[in-house]
Amino acid sequence: MKIPVMFYVALTTFLLVLVTALVGLNTPLNWVFYLTCIGQVFLLIMVYKVLKDNYSTTKTFDDFYEDHPIGEYENYR
Repeated sequence: MKIPVMFYVALTTFLLVLVTALVGLNTPLNWVFYLTCIGQVFLLIMVYKVLKDNYSTTKTFDDFYEDHPIGEYENYR
């Protein structure tokens, strides 16, 4: 079973936000230190998985942004 790439992104984000929350709650330093180290390892894994993901799209630079295509700007003038 292939784990989706967004799982790694969500897990890493949750882990690093958890570290931030634990620092605010004055959690002992050893917990924060170990979670930070684990978070850094997950960050490297996440970057590797995102870069190696077999993702393709039909979008080009001519499409610009999905919420504001280039052609719509000319209509507002």
